[in-house]
Formats: sequence, structure tokens, C-alpha cells
Amino acid sequence: MNSNQYPLFISKNITQSDKKINTNNFYRNNLEKKYTPIIEENLKIGSLVSYQGNKNLPILRLFRYKEAFSYQFVKDFFNKYGITPKDYVFDPFCGMGTTLFTSCVSGIQSIGIDRLPTGVFISETLPKILTIQPNTITEIYEQAKLLLENAAEAQVAEDVRIMKIAFPPKNLTELKQWKTIIQNLENPYKEIIDLLYLSVIEPASFTAKDGQFLRYLPNREVATPTELLDRKVKELEQDLLNLKTLAWDRNVLLPKVCQGDTRDLSSISFEKEPTFILTSPPYANRYDYTRSYSLELCFNFIQNFDELKALRFGILRSHIEAKEHEGDSSVHEALTEILQNLEEKNQIKKLNNNRIPIMLIAYFVDMQKVIKEWYRVCAKNATVVMVVDNVRFEGEHVPVDLILSDLAEQAGFEVEKIIVARYKGNSSQQMGKYGRFPVRESITIWRKK
Repeated sequence: MNSNQYPLFISKNITQSDKKINTNNFYRNNLEKKYTPIIEENLKIGSLVSYQGNKNLPILRLFRYKEAFSYQFVKDFFNKYGITPKDYVFDPFCGMGTTLFTSCVSGIQSIGIDRLPTGVFISETLPKILTIQPNTITEIYEQAKLLLENAAEAQVAEDVRIMKIAFPPKNLTELKQWKTIIQNLENPYKEIIDLLYLSVIEPASFTAKDGQFLRYLPNREVATPTELLDRKVKELEQDLLNLKTLAWDRNVLLPKVCQGDTRDLSSISFEKEPTFILTSPPYANRYDYTRSYSLELCFNFIQNFDELKALRFGILRSHIEAKEHEGDSSVHEALTEILQNLEEKNQIKKLNNNRIPIMLIAYFVDMQKVIKEWYRVCAKNATVVMVVDNVRFEGEHVPVDLILSDLAEQAGFEVEKIIVARYKGNSSQQMGKYGRFPVRESITIWRKK
């Protein structure tokens, strides 16, 4: 692939004021030249690096986790790299657990961690559904529904601002009553019905996940939680009937899942050294998952706003509210170049958000720690497959895939390949100012030497 890899879009003419800015691309151009021989374009897999591929799959469709990649994507890479039950798969940003679920139905031992308790719970619970006999959940759910009218309202984190406006009053009351009922069920039925409950919280609200925020839609028509749960239970039962067509065994090897921070894996108990990592970290795109999943967190995983803030400032620093740490500084010359260019633009016209440089430094400092930890814990010759998105701020392209690959090489990995899965456009604000620019979503493949 040519290093001048922008053939899909027609650039806007640069304005006179933009021409005054002396944008330096020297180190980024060097990175492009260095990695061009191992960059491949395979746009056919573009649809597999998103949740779209899971939308119609039994069980994985039950909770819409829009940041996930698909089951087929994981399966294809397992086949490509010959992953077998002799391997030990690790997903250090497990999200909804697609890598773990695929390992589970393939008879491969796996472990996953995530900082968000929402992801840990979903990852741990989805495979357990495979062990349930058809009609069991329906029977338990219908018995539980008889208790709803007189159920007490459970406590939720109502001091979080979005909770005050997110629901019709009747829906909020009903959700709190359902929480009380579910808390009194026995596992694994409690966990499975709780998963269905989490999946209906957003549809029962006036909100919708939209990039980095929950969008407030006060005129949206919403069904009651019980109506939505009725549908989810039917979906689950249909999924259990469809398992035979997928040859997914009910006697599965459940994954180990725990809440943890991949920047420091010293507290994680691995059964053995991981031989294969397949994951996708948060992108450096300002998205804050403690905002987009705030409703689910408020109902099941935090007690109040202070706990939400603690979680927000404890996750990987990919969002604009991330706090700088003492000693933070650029970890790569290409990043330094980007920061200098942003500063130059800031002198001419203020940046859209002056915390973007702080976020970028923090993101790469954190990811350097992550990569070093992966190198430390993985087995010799282990393969790391990572989906990551490049970004663009104030017209400055940030080649995240190349910078992280260079950091991986410095840590001791061999960078085998970078596959371009798709190109994304830019925000309307960016395109209006700087023209349209194709941003890669890539799959980086590294091997521990």
C-alpha cells in the first residue's frame, strides 16, 4: 500500500488561514514509510470489526454493546493463527466479552479483564446462558413478574444528574422494583435475568448512546421495562432453541473474568502464560464509557456520583476529562510533533478543546504501560491482535496504529502486520475546517520474540 494512503476521499481546498499554519509531518511520514511494507488493506473485514456482526447471533445479540467487534472476526483470527485448546487466550479490554465467548464455544481456555464492571458482568454472564435448559428462564421470570406490583423499590445512584431526567417516573419506579425482585433470585438465573434487565434500561429511557455521550431524547416514545423484558425473555428462549444450528455445546469451558487494570497486571492470576491476545483498547477519540454506560452503572454497579467519578478517573485515559499524572510526557517523537503542531495552531486560533493535548499524552503513556505489561505476561512467540482506530484533531492526523506498533517494537515485540479494515470520515466540524481525511481503523499484529 502506498504511504500516501488517502485515495477514498476528495480533500477540501485548504483555506488561506490554514495555509499560514506550518504543519510538520516529518516523524509521521517516517513512520508511514517504515511500516508501509507490512501494511495491508483488507476492507472486506471492515464490517466484522464492529458489533453489526453480532446483531443477529444467538446470545451475543441480547446486550447491544456497540463498541464490540464480532464473533466471526474472532473466529476468523482463531482459524488464521491456528488457535486450539492448547492455547490460553487473553482479552485485556474484554468489553462485552466476544473474544471470551468465542473461546468458550471453541473449547479454548480464556481470561478477560476490564475496568468497567458492566463489561465484566456481561462477559461473565453471556457464556452461562449456554448452560441453561430451554423454558427455565421463562418459568422463573413469569413467577417473578407476579411479585412486581408489591415489590419495594431498590436503591440506585439517583444523585447522578442524568438519572433525574432519563426516565418517565413510572419506568424509573418499575426498574427499581425489578431490581429488588432480581436480587432475590438464585444464580445463575439471577445473573441471566439481570443481564436482560441491564439490556432494557436504555430502551426504557429517554436516552440513546451516541458516541461519547448519552443523547437526551425527551420526546422519544418508550415502552415499559416489563414490556421490554417480556421481549428479551422470548429472544433468549429462541436463542436457546437455535444453539443446535450453530453446534455450540452446552458443556462449555467458562472463561475467567475479573475487574482489573491492564496497565498493571500484577494482581491478575493467570493459569499460565497467555499465548494469544485478541482485543481492542479504548480509542483516543474522547469517548468516556462511564458516560455512555452511566445508566447501567447507576442501577447495578455504583452507589452514588462519587463512585462514578472515581471510576471515570480510574479508566484508561482516552477521554477529555482524564487527569494528567506527575511526570507525564510524550513517549514518541511523532506524538511530540503532533503536540507541537497543535500548540502552533492554538497560538493562531484556540483549539476546540485545550485538554486534547493532555488527553493524547495520557493515552500514549497509559498504552505504553499496557504494552509493556502484555510483553511481561505473555508466553514466548505469543501473538497480539489489536483493533485500533486512528484519530484527527484540529486537522492533525494521529496515526495511533503506527505509534503503538513502534512502542510495541521498543518493548520487544516484532510488528508482523498492520491490516487496514476500514476508513472512517471525520466529524462535520473537522471536515468543515480542514477537509475530509480518511482515518484508518487497523488491526495490528505483533509477536513476542
